[in-house]
Amino acid sequence: MLRLFWNNPTIHQSINPAFMKNFSLFCFAILASFAFASCTNDKVADESGDAMAKFTSDKAFTKSHETPIAIDYQAKGVMLNLRTPDGGMTKVYSIKPAETSHKFLFVIHEWWGLNDQIKREADRLADSLGNVNVVALDLYDGKVTADPDEAGKIMGSVKPERSEAIIKGALAFAGKDGQVATIGWCFGGGWSLRTSILAAERGAGCVMYYGMPVEKADELAPMQVDVLGIFAKQDKWINEDVVTKFETLAKATGKKVENHWFNADHAFANPTSPRYNEAAAQEANALALAFLRKKLGD
Repeated sequence: MLRLFWNNPTIHQSINPAFMKNFSLFCFAILASFAFASCTNDKVADESGDAMAKFTSDKAFTKSHETPIAIDYQAKGVMLNLRTPDGGMTKVYSIKPAETSHKFLFVIHEWWGLNDQIKREADRLADSLGNVNVVALDLYDGKVTADPDEAGKIMGSVKPERSEAIIKGALAFAGKDGQVATIGWCFGGGWSLRTSILAAERGAGCVMYYGMPVEKADELAPMQVDVLGIFAKQDKWINEDVVTKFETLAKATGKKVENHWFNADHAFANPTSPRYNEAAAQEANALALAFLRKKLGD
């Protein structure tokens, strides 16, 4: 209708010029409001999938992830190709136990991707847990970096739908009788929680190291496992306010969450990080291992 009015010269000639000027400004305002609403909705949509992605625009957050120390690690496991329900493929790092087992631990990487450090952690956990299949997921679809800026770009570009498809592919690999516990750090900490939510009745337990929890009751409601949270007092982003809100949400939805705080900074459990705190890491890892042994025990 606006186009018919605008393109009709007869109407233009019969209308006061001042009115035409005001009408033009009115049309511009309407179009601008639509554009603003669209941008705002896009931003909300982007942040609703992975709440931690909003930190990627914070330069201080990027700087808090210094380039990790390079390691030369000979992994014990193998890389496997799995189909995902979205019609794609994913690779996972897998360590099988000596005997056939229906127990699984899904390991989810930090914002660097599925690198040698995560494979080393997966091997450590496999050695410590015994008769458990340890599977490290790759939510970056093969992207790995040691550059903080690049890591931020990769994490910010992660599509929640694709991550969920990868997780569902791994759950299909575990099978309908699989009992699945999860563990992750930083970016992987938040996705450890989301993976346990997706596991539903097949879930066994969730460990999240300084990861962003979900923020809505309907997101947390399907989860059927206990959560062990490991957080850092010096972490400026996954801080006390964030964790307290999660505790309140967990209580409201009838979930059991046990959180432990350490006088350390974000990434304190990563031995390749300059922020590594050996004493805190050893204590936190012992808590996580005891929790996983209990949840994946006979």
